[in-house]
Amino acid sequence: MVNRARSVWVTGATNGLGLALVQQLLEQGHRVAASGRECEALDTLGERYGTQLLRLPGQLQALDQVEAASKLLLGNWGSLDCLIINAGTGEYVADAIPDVELFEAIAASNLLASEQCLASALPLLTKGEAPQVMAILNRYSASQLFAPTQVSSGFNSTAQWFREQRQVLDQLQISLTVVAPQSLKTPVTPAQAMPEMWTAQSAAEELLRRLPLREPELVLETLDPSSLWPLPR
Repeated sequence: MVNRARSVWVTGATNGLGLALVQQLLEQGHRVAASGRECEALDTLGERYGTQLLRLPGQLQALDQVEAASKLLLGNWGSLDCLIINAGTGEYVADAIPDVELFEAIAASNLLASEQCLASALPLLTKGEAPQVMAILNRYSASQLFAPTQVSSGFNSTAQWFREQRQVLDQLQISLTVVAPQSLKTPVTPAQAMPEMWTAQSAAEELLRRLPLREPELVLETLDPSSLWPLPR
């Protein structure tokens, strides 16, 4: 158990890394709001932890679901200490998307969901205690949209979009940690990060260990992205 339970909203929580984060946060004694699809794993956690787990709508690329999630958070908790955006999930991709468009759809849908999720959470975070945001991306969602020769910006890059929010978040005294693979265009460290065989559980454990440190940037390279972010097909 932790000294003080925090209220944490985790998105993309149906499986993989998102689900592992929810499970470990609950085990540590935190209150957790989980955005995800209907699934047996979250049902089981709900039966075990009761009101410690708050289930929220999962399709956060849809504005009505984001608004419904924030209303549930406001009504049940009134504030939010931590938002963990699992911006590598494939949960937002429509079933009808052709395989050749899958990875672009993952990047585009996570950018939209991230924008809407952070905007809806800001009023709750400003009321929280030592509020913070952690955004977690993978190689798919961190890839640049549209022409790769374009300058990376919040318009075509989810990672860059998060970084562009840092100034506003700093003014609101909300810390931001961006977790992503190393970018060849805009490296965040001169050190070379070697890909490791992360599992959902081991990655969640390491990220939660680093969460209180509030580091601006973390590099996460995995040999098998699908073990942390299962593809929708």
